[in-house]
Amino acid sequence: MLILASRSTARKALLTGAGLRFATSPAAIDERDLEADVLGKGGGPPAVARRLAEAKALDASTQPGQVVIGADQVLALGDELFHKPASLDAARAQLDRLRGRTHQLHAGVALAVDGLLSWSAVETASLTMRRFSAAERDAVLALEGDAVLASVGAYRLEGPSIRLFDRIEGDYFSILGLPLLPLLAALRQHAPAVMEDHPR
Repeated sequence: MLILASRSTARKALLTGAGLRFATSPAAIDERDLEADVLGKGGGPPAVARRLAEAKALDASTQPGQVVIGADQVLALGDELFHKPASLDAARAQLDRLRGRTHQLHAGVALAVDGLLSWSAVETASLTMRRFSAAERDAVLALEGDAVLASVGAYRLEGPSIRLFDRIEGDYFSILGLPLLPLLAALRQHAPAVMEDHPR
């Protein structure tokens, strides 16, 4: 049985689009504590993304026969890490910090099979925002509404937020929060039965 240890609508949509049958079981981990542990040991943002994905996969892997996907995403502007904004005001301030600059999205993904970590990877994309005006920013936030509060970047490339960008370098699926092609390859290797399951 394939399990996605995430509430993310984008990740669910990507797996559904790939024709996979799965259930969801969001992991319950202390993300900030794990982040601090990795950074305290000298790890950088990619290591944080990998560790969070691995922890989520293992946390949700509770029964034999389960293949659990854990995924997480870390946004870094230089050495500064960003998290999901708590409010639209926080989203506005975060977008202002990113305006006219290039930041990195590190997307971690992991597989746990029968309670053991089988595989993990990290994909990195670089995104450059335009020097948008305050009016442009506010127009996008008005169109997006609370949806941006579920995004580590306070934006959604699959939505109106795309108006704020000048350049994107990297895998689109990873930018949405799930390195889909490496994941599918890992499923073929570590859990081929879930790839052979008939779609709904």
